[in-house]
Amino acid sequence: MKKYDGYLIDLDGTMYRGEQPIPYAKQFIETLQKKQKRFLFVTNNSTRTEAQFVKKLKNFGIYVDESQVLTSAVATAQYIQSLKPEKGVLVIGESGIQEAIKNVDVKMNDVDPDYVVIGLDRAMNYEKLTKAAVAIQHGAKLIATNKDYRIPINDVFHPGNGAFTTALELAANTKAYTIGKPQKEMMTQALHILNVPKEKVIMVGDNYDTDILFGINDGVDTLHVQTGVTTLEDLKQVEQQPTYTVKQLNEWVVK
Repeated sequence: MKKYDGYLIDLDGTMYRGEQPIPYAKQFIETLQKKQKRFLFVTNNSTRTEAQFVKKLKNFGIYVDESQVLTSAVATAQYIQSLKPEKGVLVIGESGIQEAIKNVDVKMNDVDPDYVVIGLDRAMNYEKLTKAAVAIQHGAKLIATNKDYRIPINDVFHPGNGAFTTALELAANTKAYTIGKPQKEMMTQALHILNVPKEKVIMVGDNYDTDILFGINDGVDTLHVQTGVTTLEDLKQVEQQPTYTVKQLNEWVVK
């Protein structure tokens, strides 16, 4: 195992599943803190703010601050801000993406927006999807915080933002531009915040299609943990393998 100075770490399926902590996650973070490793939680979950994630982690005995969390909502808001939309954006999603857009001072517009932004919305309904589909057909561009099709909750999977995004793509005959893992936009922001040379960084996560490809696509080493979406059997079906895979985080030695 190589020595790494910086860690990018997934949350859902890696630190916890729903409201259940994953074994050894707390000890793993405490080891990073003791060895003074830089780390950043990088999550596709756009439903919560950084403060809400910090509070949730605290409930599991993991103590970090808001600067150590990058959500797909925040990454999306930063990207939207760089586009300088004149008419504003129509936002589908919960407090995470709503607050992130407000924090970059981008105008909300559900009538004739420049962009439609979609994040996971557990109050999704036909009216919201229809309004978004109509806006896209009138010229708005679709941006998704992420395209996770399913998310691990306790011992089952629930629909993710990718499921709703695909429905909207089909309804409006378009393709979403995606910000979250495994896309490069979020990696660029994450590495900037972490401030560690890429060759000394490792990405830790459970989902091959998001976490592991996030690292592979940008030349960052990866550690797959078998505690969430992608199983060891699933890995046998893919050509590009993670740098490492472990059953649980206690098998990883932090050097």
